[in-house]
Amino acid sequence: MSQAAPQHLLVVDDEPDLRTLYELTLVREGFDVESAGSVEEAWAALQRRRFAVVITDMRLPDGTGLDLLRRMDEQGRSEKGIVITAYGSAENAVEALKAGAYDYLTKPVDLRQFRSVVATALGRAPAPVGEPRALPAGERETPARAARGADAAAAGAAARGSAVAAMRRLVGDSAAMQQVRSLIEKVARSMAPVLVQGESGTGKELVARAIHEVSPRAAQAFVAVNCGAIPEALLEAEFFGYRKGAFTGAAEDREGFFQAAHGGTLFLDEIGELPLSMQSKLLRVIQERAVRPLGSTAELAVNVRIVSATHKDLTAEVAASRFRQDLYYRLNVIRIAVPPLRERLEDLPLICAALIERVAADAGVDPPPELSAAAFAQLRRYGFAGNVRELENLLHRALALSAGARIECEDLGLSEAAPEEPDTPAAAGPAQEPAAGPADRTRAAATSPGAMLSLPTDLAAYLDQVEREILERALERHRYNRTAAGASLGLSLRQMRYRMARLGVGGHDSPPEPRGDET
Repeated sequence: MSQAAPQHLLVVDDEPDLRTLYELTLVREGFDVESAGSVEEAWAALQRRRFAVVITDMRLPDGTGLDLLRRMDEQGRSEKGIVITAYGSAENAVEALKAGAYDYLTKPVDLRQFRSVVATALGRAPAPVGEPRALPAGERETPARAARGADAAAAGAAARGSAVAAMRRLVGDSAAMQQVRSLIEKVARSMAPVLVQGESGTGKELVARAIHEVSPRAAQAFVAVNCGAIPEALLEAEFFGYRKGAFTGAAEDREGFFQAAHGGTLFLDEIGELPLSMQSKLLRVIQERAVRPLGSTAELAVNVRIVSATHKDLTAEVAASRFRQDLYYRLNVIRIAVPPLRERLEDLPLICAALIERVAADAGVDPPPELSAAAFAQLRRYGFAGNVRELENLLHRALALSAGARIECEDLGLSEAAPEEPDTPAAAGPAQEPAAGPADRTRAAATSPGAMLSLPTDLAAYLDQVEREILERALERHRYNRTAAGASLGLSLRQMRYRMARLGVGGHDSPPEPRGDET
């Protein structure tokens, strides 16, 4: 069997001892390594040949590693850049990623992490957690190893097909959606953390999955975590794992989210819901790229790309001291804003067609029904506070209620979208006006200009009270059937139970077990 030609790597560092250490490490992995001690020496080497990866120190005698990356970018070079920065320098790391670096390492460099980052940059499968991946140089290929290589090639082909499918799921030809897809293709090439910002129901998880499936990590795991659905007491165990006997009930070792996502992508949905105590632990893991399971004395190296999402304004959360500023800077290296549906109504025909086709396929309806012109016009006039998720729920209900091959206005049920006040029996004597709650005052603000002058002193508590009143009214209207009440608000039973528990509605539900795919 003919062996593949070794890949060429360039190491740039002005310290001879470190340069030699990096060279020996990479040569043992089977790479062809060239080295340079300055920006100009590195640029001269780049003029002579092409490299797969350029590994450069940040500080060099005649400039910085960022100067080299910028020059490579200006010349349209295809090499991926890995920057080695001073220990704990978050500013340098963020600056390197924004300058186009694929990834960064901090000094002192952990050689296991060094090998893992280089392997990932080259599209190779990462090593198991805490172990080097590559074989000693010169070790012969075996049939079993060749079979694994064939499996990897097949996985790569499947990943390319998955990338195309992921981009197709982001339906819409509007300028806003074209910009989102363009950003996804750009950021997928690097390891830079991405913050996906958007209202609830806009498709933030679809964006995160697309980033993963377009990236070189597509063949590895994508682990989605809803940070707001995990009880605070369980956060550390769920994120970092635990060892047998670490606490009562820990009958065996268990991996955490970071270990499960090793080599792939960890999607942290609703990152703004993490308590401050967990934020500091998450920041350390991101900086050190290692986790310590509960009950363990040793750390495990992890190679994970972080994509986070939130519907909150994290800048305001930082200003209110509810979110750590240093963690915000680590997560917000690249920001992708997902537009709400009301701002891209030109995409509505395509989105409706895609959703109806999918809902009909799930229900076994063939051919799928069509929206009548009147029904579509009614959808265009609707506000879609719940965005694409709310639209999907509307069409799901409409398909179930429609009697023919067309969905009509009455099937959508939008005339019932604004709930009526429940009837109350007449009482003797003067009628008593109910006390106005936050929800009533919010509606009154639309007709009373002066009401807008009175602002809540605690916005989070005010909005919680508004949501609490809406949930209580929906439950009362549907005779405390949580499934029906949730469906009327565009919520699943799981989401309804979680909100009831969080806001103290009903007083007997507990938050559901965490599930990664809820957004």
